[in-house]
Amino acid sequence: MQSRWVYQLGVLRDALDRLDELHEQWLLTRDALPATAKPGTPDFDDALAAHHAESWSYLDDWATHGKALREINTAARKAPSPLAPTPAPATAPDRRAAARK
Repeated sequence: MQSRWVYQLGVLRDALDRLDELHEQWLLTRDALPATAKPGTPDFDDALAAHHAESWSYLDDWATHGKALREINTAARKAPSPLAPTPAPATAPDRRAAARK
């Protein structure tokens, strides 16, 4: 276990929570736009650009610290577990038994 993982997981959790909040805000903003505001119109595109601008730092947190999830997964797969028995080694099929059938 790496001590930095606790910090990194906290950053990722907070960033994800904030991205969820921003997405909800975007949906409210989008729904409040005039009916004429469609993708490609200044009203829509400006609102979307503002949403993206607010989201970048949290996406950057994921780009920076997201690799911790892969590191944790790799460490967990390599660690022995008292919950799972060690698999028995595979045995080669008995060729003589197959030939007798």
